[in-house]
Amino acid sequence: MIVRMWEAKAEPYGLADLVTWVCETVLPEFDHDPLHVSSEVFSSTEHRVVVISKWRSNPRPLPDPPPTLVARPAYTWDFTPVDR
Repeated sequence: MIVRMWEAKAEPYGLADLVTWVCETVLPEFDHDPLHVSSEVFSSTEHRVVVISKWRSNPRPLPDPPPTLVARPAYTWDFTPVDR
């Protein structure tokens, strides 16, 4: 399993619109991918949106958000489970 963390900092006025874009435009496309397990969306008081998505393999990238909604480009990190 691969866990992808995607994070974007919204413009102060754009947080709600960025969350809407992620939830209504991006994530519904993932639901049709057989490698997609699940996704969660989080927001912070610092105008950040984080998507945690789990994949069986080969995670799909989130597209770049509309430039009017973000203060800087989004970042992505991939993680794998650690046996403990």
